[in-house]
Amino acid sequence: MNLRWLKASFVLSFVVMLSACSSHSVTPKDSASVSDTSPQRWSREKANEWYAKQPWLVGVNFLPSTAINQLEMWQEATFDPKTIDRELGWASDFGVNTVRVYLHDMAWEADPNGFLARMDHFLEIASSHGIKPNFVFFDDCWNPTANIGPQPEPKSGVHNSGWVQSPVLAEKSKSENWNRLEQYVTTVVSHFADDSRVLYWDVYNEPGNNGLEEKSLPLLKKAFAWVRSASPSQPVTAGIWNWSAGFEQLNAYQKAHSDIITFHQYHEVDLMEKNIHEMQALGRPVICTEWMARTNNSIVETHLPLLKKENVGAINWGLVNGRSNTIFPWGSEEGSAEPAVWFHDLLHRDGTPYKTSEIETYKKLTADNESF
Repeated sequence: MNLRWLKASFVLSFVVMLSACSSHSVTPKDSASVSDTSPQRWSREKANEWYAKQPWLVGVNFLPSTAINQLEMWQEATFDPKTIDRELGWASDFGVNTVRVYLHDMAWEADPNGFLARMDHFLEIASSHGIKPNFVFFDDCWNPTANIGPQPEPKSGVHNSGWVQSPVLAEKSKSENWNRLEQYVTTVVSHFADDSRVLYWDVYNEPGNNGLEEKSLPLLKKAFAWVRSASPSQPVTAGIWNWSAGFEQLNAYQKAHSDIITFHQYHEVDLMEKNIHEMQALGRPVICTEWMARTNNSIVETHLPLLKKENVGAINWGLVNGRSNTIFPWGSEEGSAEPAVWFHDLLHRDGTPYKTSEIETYKKLTADNESF
């Protein structure tokens, strides 16, 4: 989902430093950024014990095909349980057991009780298909403004034309107004803190995207602290997505505070393997929470077998070709014709595969997978 991916080498010094950290605590430098009264990061032992109890985690970043963005998914007027049920059923049929799902602070603020009820309904539907979702709170990607209520129509041919940041750009640096964001996070996590249907919490998607490196770190720190203050029984994470210069602080913080290590990789299989080994060096469970971009040589037939061999969770982008237009590549121009090779997504709107060999690969590699 990132606008740009720079194939820079991982900074070795951080690997060495963080691998040497105690398995029961964060480094003194980072520990001050988590409230002394908040539950601390899981030990490596606890994280690995948790992971050992899971089946191999295979999933998709999920947005129902009838939604253009997070607001359209979660607002009462456009929440679509019928489509959600149908599409999660299709996913389950080829081995999906988790979905990564984005929330939005504005949808919660507009209707807190209804928002929680819709989350509960979503979890009920997912559970009926043997799927455990993980939820994302904040996001730096795509449109910097958003409005509650009816959402815009998709721009023909434009990748994710309606996706919106959370919080919107104007709120990211207004720490004096973050009480609302804290209440949003703590209310949601507290409500589902002991809910076995929730797999884990992803506090912030691609912090620093859209040139927001400096604005994102303070909110990232708060997001981790807010989630942990609600004492979730589930692990907490934020995914590494850019190893280039300027992201050292963000990456170090994410690696030092995540219970389980998550990352994004949208390029060829050799680079995927390299990144997997870099993440595994941290001594914690590893999940790739975004991958598969066919024209970038990130494809099911090569990447999914590698992820299984390495026992790394595999959550691709996305499921059904819908209003998000993610079959088009990043930067696609308005009016573009449907690409000969889809960028993301696995299924047409009627549930038929875009590419039969991809679905067969999923089925083959998940045939011996245990269920939740």
